[in-house]
This record gives sequence, C-alpha cells and structure tokens, in this order.
Amino acid sequence: MKKYYAEAGLIILTILVVIGTLIWNPETQRHRHNHQQLVELQPSKIVWGFPLDSIQVDTLKIKANQSLSDLLMSKGVTALAVDQLARNALPVFDVRRFRAGNSCFFINSDSTRQPEFFIYEESPVSYVVFRLDSLAVYRGEKPITTITRTLAGRIESSLWNAFVDQGSSPALAIELSDIFAWTIDFFGIQAGDQYRVLYDEKYVEEDFVGIGRIHATSFINMGDTVFAYYFNENNQDGYFDDKGQSLKKAFLKAPLQFSRISSHFSHSRLHPVLKIRRPHKGVDYAAPTGTPVYSIGDGVVVKKSYQKNGGGNYLNIKHNSVYTSQYMHLHGFAKGIENGVRVKQGQLIGYVGKTGLATGPHLDFRIYMNGAAIDPLKVKAPPVEPVNAVNLPAFQQLRDSLKTILLAIPLNEAKID
Repeated sequence: MKKYYAEAGLIILTILVVIGTLIWNPETQRHRHNHQQLVELQPSKIVWGFPLDSIQVDTLKIKANQSLSDLLMSKGVTALAVDQLARNALPVFDVRRFRAGNSCFFINSDSTRQPEFFIYEESPVSYVVFRLDSLAVYRGEKPITTITRTLAGRIESSLWNAFVDQGSSPALAIELSDIFAWTIDFFGIQAGDQYRVLYDEKYVEEDFVGIGRIHATSFINMGDTVFAYYFNENNQDGYFDDKGQSLKKAFLKAPLQFSRISSHFSHSRLHPVLKIRRPHKGVDYAAPTGTPVYSIGDGVVVKKSYQKNGGGNYLNIKHNSVYTSQYMHLHGFAKGIENGVRVKQGQLIGYVGKTGLATGPHLDFRIYMNGAAIDPLKVKAPPVEPVNAVNLPAFQQLRDSLKTILLAIPLNEAKID
C-alpha cells in the first residue's frame, strides 16, 4: 500500500512540474502576451489616406482672400516651393479658388518637424493633397456610406416644408421637383397632396453629405397619382411612369423653382401699374430678386433686349418651328446669353428682377404657339422616347418590385431599409 501511495505521489509531482514549466516558460509567457496584444489592438482610423493615430494634425479655417502662399509660407515653406506647387496643381485644382470657411490641415509624422502635407477640403467628400517634400498635388475622396430610406407624407403648405417638418433634407424636395418637372406643376400643389419616396442618403462617417439616387417615387396631385421609377437603359439614366413612358417632356413645367403665381394668363387683367384692363398673355411667378431662371427647353436665343415701359430686360427663345418662350422683367442675364446662342433645357439664362413696368420682383413667363400666346400652364408637350421594347420586361420587373415597396410605406413615416 505504501508503494502504491509513493508511486501516485510521484506521478502527481511530475504533472505539477510540467504545468509549472509551461506556465513560467518565458517563451510561453511572451506568446500569451503577444496574443493578448493582438486581441486588444484596434484598427487605426484612416483620414485623407493617413492613419490618424500616427500623425500630427494642425487644423485651420480658410480666411477671406487667403492664398496658398499665405498659408504655406506661414509654416516655413519657401516662395519657390509654393510657386512650383501652384504650377503642379493646375491639372488638379485652381489654387485661386480657396473658399473662405473651408477647412485645411497641416500634417506631419513628428511634432518637432516641419509639415509634410497640406490638405484642403474642397467639400465634405473631396479634398486636395499638397505634398510639401516632393511638391506633388493630387485629389482624394473620403469613403461614402449610402443608406436607403423611405419617406411618405401629406402636403400641408409646401413640399419643402413637408420634408423639413419630417426632419428630412430640403434637397430631396428639389430632386423630386426635377423628376416631376415635366409632369406636375409644383406651383399648383395643394394641401392634401401625398408623396412616397424610396431614395438614398450619402454620409461621410456620421455626417450627411447629400441625397443620392431616388429609386422610385409617387405623387398624388389633385387626385391624380403619378409614379416615377429610375431605370438605366443603354447607359442612359431616366425616370419612367407605370407604362414605361419617360417623365421628361419637351418643356419644363416651369422656368424657376419654389415660388408662387401672382398673376395668371388672362384676356382682361387690371394692370398693377397702369391701372387699366388689358390682356395678360403670360404667367407671373413672384420670387426674390436674383432667383435663377432656366430655359424650359432646348432652343436658340432670338431676342435679348430691354423695354423700358414694358418687359424690362427680356429674352425670347425659339424652341422649334412651333414654340417660342419669353422671359421678362429680368434683373440680369446669365453669362454667355446672347442673340443666336443655343441653350439647353434647364440651362441658366437669367435672374428674377423688377425691370420695366413692375411693382415688385417677378418673372413674367410667356409661351407662343405658332406666334400666338397660349396659357403656359396648359401646354401639353409630347414625351421623349419610352423604354425600348427589348428592355420592357426588365423594366416591368423592376417597376413591380419598386411599386410594392412604395405602396407599403406608411404616410408620415420615415424608416431605414
């Protein structure tokens, strides 16, 4: 029995020695320590292509009229190097276009050394890097995260206010007005109209930087429902209705955004200045001085002139053998707008004003059909090409899936998909 206990004790002692050796072995301890380090190590945040935890960053705001030389020479960069950087930047960025209030950054890897990089953030997404050692200049973009959202609601006063009240970006209202510009008169929307939208928002880290693609949307205006579906056909982007017809027509519905109609087309209107009744052959859109005015369609400027006791600064654009549009009381004309110049649909042509006989800033907008004035609000322009028959099955499949999503969105509710 004693022999048995002696042998058992020897075995236990041997096991304890082996365990102790493993525990206290320096190589084992180093391996365990390294393993813990690997587990606890967090990836470094990358900004402008640099690991943020290994660089020193000095942040500044661009001041009014501040130049590249002002910024760099204050950090010890020579005038010769600044001049070469400006030359190297020409294909990338015009150094005369620094915008006051934008952020810029000096970067180096050692706080005791001179800056190695100068970075100018042109926008929340894009930036320009100036290497102060090699004098190279290049652009970069921050990674963008896209989040698909849905939004639905009823109009109480305006589309703009509806989105603001729901905490959504007002830019979405502008995007929608562009999509439906040929179909819905956004000056005529009214309380009770409804909308549903499936769209993307773009973020850089936690910051919202803009509206992305609108995949599908519907709008109920005065009881009529219009659907719009994004579809790419032959590398051409477009929005189409339920039947695959393009929402884009020959003319924009209105030549400016977010205003109100102060006077309609009439055969007998009391003139606000002359105080006599006479025909008003257009639509007056009241808007602040300087509001951009756009051409409602492709065409040629056939008249750019001034009429002191009438339309003030005005433009006539001939679109085809049938239609001509007229824009009156302009504060001024857009750069490059001259007689004989060809313009595109949606191109900036001037700015709202009150030149000529006008009591306040507004645009007097007119359309002539075969030389006779017609009510601009009643023009029914022909649509552009529909979805090609070859691509129609693919469009219909996409339409059905998007429509199902749209109709499932509860009104006055926004959510992340």
